[in-house]
Amino acid sequence: MVPGEMVMAGLCAVLLVLLIGLAAGPARATQAGQQAIKNWALMDKCTRNAQAAFPDYTAQAYAQRNAALKACLEGNNLPPREPEEPQK
Repeated sequence: MVPGEMVMAGLCAVLLVLLIGLAAGPARATQAGQQAIKNWALMDKCTRNAQAAFPDYTAQAYAQRNAALKACLEGNNLPPREPEEPQK
């Protein structure tokens, strides 16, 4: 083979591999993976709602925020989060 033909054969091989890869179709997330993503989004929504409801950085607001977060997570059948310690 002539060096130019080797390059062309290599390019054809790469293109063939790419076409086969694209023909296989896009990767799909598993059902469990999709559910985990939905749960994380819902947990984030609970956190945002609790923070919006009790935005102050007082001990009372902190306790109310954690209680609201816990109630939201329990109401949506989600795992509890470890409460953050208030910074001093």
